[in-house]
Amino acid sequence: MPASDWYKHTPDAAAVPQHVAERALEWLVELQAQPVPPQTIAAWTRWRAEHADHERAWQRIESVRGRLLPLASPLNSAVAQAALAPRGSPHRRRIVKGLAVALCAGGAAWGTAQYTPWREWNADYRTAVGERRALTLADGTRLMLNTGSAVNVGFSPAERRIRLVAGEILATTAKDAAHRPFMVETAHGTAHALGTRYTVRHMDDATEVRVFEGAVRIAPRHAAAGSLVLQAGQQARFNAAGVHAAGRVDASAIGWTDGFIIARSMRLDDFIAELGRYSRDTLACDPAIADRRVSGSFPLDDIDRVIETLATTLDVQADIGHRFWGGRRIRMGPRPQRG
Repeated sequence: MPASDWYKHTPDAAAVPQHVAERALEWLVELQAQPVPPQTIAAWTRWRAEHADHERAWQRIESVRGRLLPLASPLNSAVAQAALAPRGSPHRRRIVKGLAVALCAGGAAWGTAQYTPWREWNADYRTAVGERRALTLADGTRLMLNTGSAVNVGFSPAERRIRLVAGEILATTAKDAAHRPFMVETAHGTAHALGTRYTVRHMDDATEVRVFEGAVRIAPRHAAAGSLVLQAGQQARFNAAGVHAAGRVDASAIGWTDGFIIARSMRLDDFIAELGRYSRDTLACDPAIADRRVSGSFPLDDIDRVIETLATTLDVQADIGHRFWGGRRIRMGPRPQRG
């Protein structure tokens, strides 16, 4: 069924006042603390009992959350962002308000969360967090989907078009008897293959293209921005307005296709952010150790082993807590001084 219909038919879909919806999301954020203070649980229980709208708002959250947990849930990500933002900050209020509109007011978008889970749910092919998937398309082109990715395939007599809804893909294009162009489209524009092997990664504010063989023409969505041809060994980021951050490709950037992150003197905070793409747990790094350097080849299918290795080799420790709805929060921090 269409995404909007799916949403309307979740339990307790009746509209809830906006201020009640926002308060329900604030409670969800408060309940991320580990351990949850008894007074917080008591206050939350009282709030739910105070008015039928309060309970409807909470049940709405539980309903949608339960259906999305098997996926790379945007709710998890957005709530984590809100939990980490300082209490009362504009960023925290903006996330909560956007989620409240989506969860409790019947909207189909995630508002300021800048995420469209409905499109991912309906995609032709998708992967969950930590999953990778290889596909061979009708023309012989091979696609590898990275963690948390979703694509739609649109082949026509005139073109071969892949719409990258989320995540990252590696495309190895095949020759086409009808000479149809092959392109990957994102919200920011297109990456048109000129006989090639390349990756396209869709991020919130830009699309990143890395070319390993052949060439790719990247064209931002706004035609006035022009286009740029990347040759093998080049990479660039672009958004709808133009091309930015061009540079050289590191061949280790596609280590994920073999199940590894390959790091060469990578900052620890950058490494943890990259590792977090492959984990259902929430990973974070204390700023006090953020600039420590990581080198090596790390298996994506054993995140716990990677965390243990980091703790041993960098003389840091992993502080592990548990989230309210399941899963863990792992924060890498300095090891306490002895004596």
